[in-house]
Amino acid sequence: MQITIRTFLPVRTFLLVAVGTSNKAKVNAVKETIRAYDFLRGAKIKAVSVSSSVSNQPTSIDETIKGAMNRARQAFTTCDYSIGIESGLMRVPYTKTGYMDVCVCAIFDGKEFHLGFSSAFECPSEITRLMVKEGLDMTQAANAAGLTTNSALGSAEGMIGILTKGRLTRKEYTKQALTTALIHLENPHLYHL
Repeated sequence: MQITIRTFLPVRTFLLVAVGTSNKAKVNAVKETIRAYDFLRGAKIKAVSVSSSVSNQPTSIDETIKGAMNRARQAFTTCDYSIGIESGLMRVPYTKTGYMDVCVCAIFDGKEFHLGFSSAFECPSEITRLMVKEGLDMTQAANAAGLTTNSALGSAEGMIGILTKGRLTRKEYTKQALTTALIHLENPHLYHL
């Protein structure tokens, strides 16, 4: 007679949201944003260090979106939702430099991506040149241009925080992208999900 022993995994009674980054500004933006949503209230947040699989400083909207989607896809393991957040440059006509920075949020539910964008802003000419022509990321460019000496600018106030003198920080900028991505999940009946 053969005896079969079954082991049961504990049932999770909470939502688990994986965030594809270890960047504190991004993780804190997720923690603060989800508090405003009934269907996410009480969710546990897990930071997962993953690669965007794009350049350190994306210089197109396509590359920025792919970076956010790659982060979300790679972070999706044993969770209900995963979130990828990527900031990058995009070409914008009639601007002084030809580029603006935007934050993209990709939320992955295991089947589909839900995208959202932040507001966009233009970096100073020298910083844009260093990113586009020299291949520096925004923190490196800001340091090289003498705008800051903070080597962790992207985890702190960000370039947006410096340029707005703290009126809009990296965390708040990221929360904009999260909020617009969550539109699909909060209103699935409007998007045929």
